[in-house]
Amino acid sequence: MLDANLADRKVVQYVMNRFGIHAKHRLGQNFLIRPDVVAAIAEAAELSDGTPVMEIGAGIGTLTQALAETGADVTAFELDQSLKRVLDHTLEHYKNIHIIYEDVLKADLKTILGEKDWHCAANLPYYVTTPILLTLIQSGLPISLFVFMMQKEVADRILAAPGSKDYGALTLAVQFDCTAERVIDIPPTAFIPRPQVTSTVLKIRRRERPAVEVKDRKLFFSLVKMGFGQRRKVFTNAMKAGGISADMVKAILEKADIDGSRRGETFSMEEYGRMADAWYELIHE
Repeated sequence: MLDANLADRKVVQYVMNRFGIHAKHRLGQNFLIRPDVVAAIAEAAELSDGTPVMEIGAGIGTLTQALAETGADVTAFELDQSLKRVLDHTLEHYKNIHIIYEDVLKADLKTILGEKDWHCAANLPYYVTTPILLTLIQSGLPISLFVFMMQKEVADRILAAPGSKDYGALTLAVQFDCTAERVIDIPPTAFIPRPQVTSTVLKIRRRERPAVEVKDRKLFFSLVKMGFGQRRKVFTNAMKAGGISADMVKAILEKADIDGSRRGETFSMEEYGRMADAWYELIHE
């Protein structure tokens, strides 16, 4: 059981004072001081005794503790090695926590994770949210569920619908392989120090198969890149700017029955899929 809740404001301030901790802006460090938020993340992660869960950014152990309290087997990554002396103290009573002091983007995750089905939870540093998220989703690692806290602006882009201002390449990159739902929005007052923006927790579940079955994934995402790389161009011109010949552009759009005078931001994932398959079939005729 908990001796002290590491998400309690007074406990966080005590730990910071005792160990002389100053949040490092370059590492995107902000320490949660809302037990209800930490509990919501742990609950959303769907953990039980023995569930393998990976945490990214242990900090002073706030979320790590909540994950461990579920009985899950916690493997936490922490880039800031100066926090080892803190974590050795704050998490000393937990036998189901293993901390790796390494950059998760440089770690040999295939070896570390093995063949088990993992869940993942994290309060992601804002500056590296997208690289971590896309790396984990697209790497083929055995992680079926992600519960990530991130900047609300990024979460809105992931959840966006076609034609909206937030809809973009990130939307399709996540929704192609995963479903996503909002768990909770979190104000700046929930952290020490306070960030400048609102945060959001998303629950992202890997699909059993992609949202759209395409013949060539690379062609699909090439079209997505063209469509959002120059948002103000009509899609016919965006395709030409992307290196596709005028004749091939015309053939792709006709075969897919797509109006090329629309902008890329108006196309659904299914429409990008139709164009990608048309392109593939034309290449292989």
